[in-house]
Amino acid sequence: MNLKHLIFRKSINHISKLSPKPASTISAAISTSLHPISSVQSSAYIKNPKPISPFIRRIHLTRETKLSYTSVEANVVSSDSEDEDDGTTKEFLSRFVWIMRGKLSEVYTDCDKETINGMLLVIVEKVVEEMEKGGIQRMVGSKVAIPSQDFSEDLWKTVWEASNMVLEDMEKARKKERMKQFLQAEEVKEKCRFAGEVGIRGDLLRELRFKWAKEKMEENDFYESLQRFRSEKQEKGGNVLKEQAVAAEDTPAIASLPKRKGKIKYKIYGLDLSDPKWAEVADKIHEKEEMLWPLEPKPISGKCKLVMDKILSLKKEDDPSQLLAEWIQLLQPTRVDWITLLDKLERKNPGIHLKVMELVLGEESFQTNVRDYTKLIDAYAKEDRVEDVERILRRMVENGMMPDSLTITVLVHMYSKVGNVARANDAFESLRNYGFQPDTKIYNSMMMAYINAGEPRQGEQLLREMETRDIKPSEEIYMALLRSYARRGDAVGAGRIANSMQFAGFQHNLEYFALLVEAYGQAGDCDQARSNFDNMIKLGHKPDDKCTANMIAAYEKKNLLDKALNLLLELEKDGFEPGIETYTVLVDWLGRLRLVDETEKLLDKIAELGEVPPLKVHVSLCDMYSRAKSEKKALQAVGVLEARKDELGPNEFERIITALCAGGFVQDAQRILQLMEAKGFAASEQVKFSLSSSQVFSQKRPKK
Repeated sequence: MNLKHLIFRKSINHISKLSPKPASTISAAISTSLHPISSVQSSAYIKNPKPISPFIRRIHLTRETKLSYTSVEANVVSSDSEDEDDGTTKEFLSRFVWIMRGKLSEVYTDCDKETINGMLLVIVEKVVEEMEKGGIQRMVGSKVAIPSQDFSEDLWKTVWEASNMVLEDMEKARKKERMKQFLQAEEVKEKCRFAGEVGIRGDLLRELRFKWAKEKMEENDFYESLQRFRSEKQEKGGNVLKEQAVAAEDTPAIASLPKRKGKIKYKIYGLDLSDPKWAEVADKIHEKEEMLWPLEPKPISGKCKLVMDKILSLKKEDDPSQLLAEWIQLLQPTRVDWITLLDKLERKNPGIHLKVMELVLGEESFQTNVRDYTKLIDAYAKEDRVEDVERILRRMVENGMMPDSLTITVLVHMYSKVGNVARANDAFESLRNYGFQPDTKIYNSMMMAYINAGEPRQGEQLLREMETRDIKPSEEIYMALLRSYARRGDAVGAGRIANSMQFAGFQHNLEYFALLVEAYGQAGDCDQARSNFDNMIKLGHKPDDKCTANMIAAYEKKNLLDKALNLLLELEKDGFEPGIETYTVLVDWLGRLRLVDETEKLLDKIAELGEVPPLKVHVSLCDMYSRAKSEKKALQAVGVLEARKDELGPNEFERIITALCAGGFVQDAQRILQLMEAKGFAASEQVKFSLSSSQVFSQKRPKK
């Protein structure tokens, strides 16, 4: 049995700290524990009890006495605890006799009750004798039972084990009683009540209650040990003071204190705080604390409050400078007062807030710093007010404050958002010159700026830089680059982005395959486009109308009408119904082939969908009817295009002009050219040559 668990057991302390008491106490405990024994033995023992006061006195009066397995010193027990000690002794002997009775009954099955009682009496007398001699240390404190001269080795080992079992049971009982007290403590009840209110029930609540009671008991034991240690120190200190007082009477009084040599040095966690530099550090910390935790603003009342109310009620077009000057003269504000005013303006009148803040930056009492300029720049940048941002930036530099990394970050986001790639790139490089490593948000802003400006390769370079720095780009960035390459028809760039997404572990969705189909289709690689189209279907993605239109457009570039029609038939078997995008591509394709009847049937299907035909359909119709020399329908298509001229781009204009020239509608072609030039688009040399040749041919052609 491992006796290390018994080191702080208080049952041993109760037995070993017994106060001097009459021998009749022990005799009564023994007689009570043994029940009725033979009258001769009982009366002989009770009449002639052995005095044990020397043992008790030795335990109580010797402070250095310690058990072999504990370092707890024996304390003097007051006379008020004698009853408790008697009860502890009786309990120990009673438990010991009960255990030993069972063990003896198991071994000596043939013996009657009187014989067993006689054996118990002899054993208990020996245990008491050992207690009187101080032998309890050897009997209980040692890890191995020390044999006795009176008992055999096995019997003494049994006595030793029984004693330890008794002490362990007494300690468990003591802890159980203490736990009952702390389970009813008000603090534990309050915690359980709160746990019940938040929904904790059953076994969990019971477990938490025992846990809190145990913590409370440990806390109580800790403070009791501190109090005991304090009382011991006070007692020792009193003895020392008495000795010093006696010594002071014999020695003469000292006239002055001894002089200190050297400087005071004190260290905290290894830092020598006696150095004067720490005084400067403390002053700086105090200054920063004043900025972080400012003082309370001044109370505003009377005329000053009226002026402040007028400032809060200003309109966006009003000039607040006069009211601010009057408010400054009345209040003499500090930075705290200014911040309070700006906060109220931001809540109650956000329209005038930025205008007032810009005026406040010039006030000396505001103690303007770089961060204040950054806040104003950020507010203007969120509203895309580029001119105001640049004006505040110039003012900031004029006042001797250079933009920091945070300010430049705001500029990068703003220029990227408005599409000014050059200024965004300059701000981005300035950020690097400061030694600041861009984060994911800055990279995303710059890449989106390059993508919106039609420079996906520059954005891809930043993507590779992110991968080099072990910064994982988001799926949105990959898709934005892939979308940009697909619209430009750059199949090689789209393939690189697709491979990067695959290595990054992103799942392939419908848009991913649709963009690859579009990229390879515009590049003229219809086989690769069809391969991605089939892979999309194999992975369980149903192609939508736009993806199918891109696949049909890929076949259009190679003029593979049979494959396109076969694809549509296969998709219709799976339940696919063509939409406006697919019909638009087919109208354009059949229009180029001048299949007027088939094209008009497709127009009827578009009308059945109930959607307005897109601009590309009207351009295709104008091209088809002009080349087919159907004057009425061609002029109708031209009229529709003139009404939607703001939606036309340079490619659409050139296609319309070329078709009109091919059909002999030279005047209409000239009119469309004038509209093109009015929008700022320059016609290509091929279009100019086609128009001039058509004019010459129409002049030479004889009139009917």
